Amino acid sequence: MTIFALSSGPGISGISVIRISGNQTQDVIKSLTDGKLPTPRVATLKKFNKINTSEVIDEGILLWFPGPESYTGEDMAELQVHGSKAVIDALHETISKIENCRLAEPGEFTKLAFQNGKINLLKAESVADLISSETEIQRQQAIKIMNGRSADKFIFLREKLLKILSNVEAKIDFPDEDLPKNISNEIKKSSDEVLKNIEKILDDQKVGERIREGFKIAILGPTNAGKSSLLNYLSNRDVAIVSEIAGTTRDIIETHLNIDGYPVIVSDTAGIRESKDEIEKKGMKLSLNRAEEADLKLVVVDAKNLDFTDFLKGLLDENAILVINKSDLLEKDIGPDIKKINHVLISIKDNLNIDNLILKIKNNLKNKFITSDDILITRERHRHHLRQCLEHLKNFNQKNEIEDFDKAAEDLRLATRHLGMIVGKVDVEEILGSIFNDFCIGK
Repeated sequence: MTIFALSSGPGISGISVIRISGNQTQDVIKSLTDGKLPTPRVATLKKFNKINTSEVIDEGILLWFPGPESYTGEDMAELQVHGSKAVIDALHETISKIENCRLAEPGEFTKLAFQNGKINLLKAESVADLISSETEIQRQQAIKIMNGRSADKFIFLREKLLKILSNVEAKIDFPDEDLPKNISNEIKKSSDEVLKNIEKILDDQKVGERIREGFKIAILGPTNAGKSSLLNYLSNRDVAIVSEIAGTTRDIIETHLNIDGYPVIVSDTAGIRESKDEIEKKGMKLSLNRAEEADLKLVVVDAKNLDFTDFLKGLLDENAILVINKSDLLEKDIGPDIKKINHVLISIKDNLNIDNLILKIKNNLKNKFITSDDILITRERHRHHLRQCLEHLKNFNQKNEIEDFDKAAEDLRLATRHLGMIVGKVDVEEILGSIFNDFCIGK
């Protein structure tokens, strides 16, 4: 089956790119053009016609990539045409009339690249991350993973486990043979080395996932403290309704921001107070859940009402900033207990001291996004398999100590399998759908 799709963004544009891949690619090219294949990997000006007629759809650039030297590993072509809806629709319609040609599914081109051995699963996922990146740090992380260092590390650790497994199986298969005395020591040394490497990768404070998904900031506090006004100020637009009426915000309102190149998701939550309103109670429950998930909490309170409830005190931990709004109404200095808390006095109405709050947020971001050349986990899928690998490795060490080699070998096989599933070195058909369905059509 040959697939085709618009690979550039939808909508009116100067140029659009239609990608084609599969056994019928040559037939598609010949049907749309003058019947001649252009020189491979050379941009060639062509007229694209409706099949079986001389009616010209558009004139544009044709690129022809014979397999296996192509992105997908199959015969492949790209049509660069004018980016009008009419041109795209006409080309799609005429290509669909060619036998065994159909519109591609989301991520199908990259899925073919993986299945044909052109890329591994980590690189496939990083392609999706690069396409969806909105900030500089997200782009840098996607490129870093595309360059293959993470995959190389996991492949290296997996190969070490395979070598250990071969030694263990040698002890099982030849129990009466005089195997080299250093084999047992080598097995222990190597397994401990892999175990420590995985523990180090897992101890990453979820930096990679924060970069990919966004740093989560929750704005919390009592009603009418100015939470929605703060969200609107940070967003530089009216995201949330602001009213003097208490309890206006009843659901979570989110906005995505780019703060100094860091991806941030800011959530305005329902005000915390005693209420008999069932809808408002549900909103407050959502607020509590969002507080637990947040990387940073902005606890906004009214300067004229600084008598905190036990609940508000519970929110003021190391991952929180106390934001005392309406500070222009303060008639006296804040108390010593409040001064001990990480706080900032602001007035959204008078645009007072908000720069200090933003600076505190930026410093918190930078501390949480500290990165190095270490391998970063960017998806829960990777973390799950690493945890499973670690658990089986620990089980292996315990069983190897008591020379229960048969069961130890099985744990080692499972540990190896989980490492392999990160890069796609085993049968991973069951996870391919969930990965590639997140892609856009045409990629």
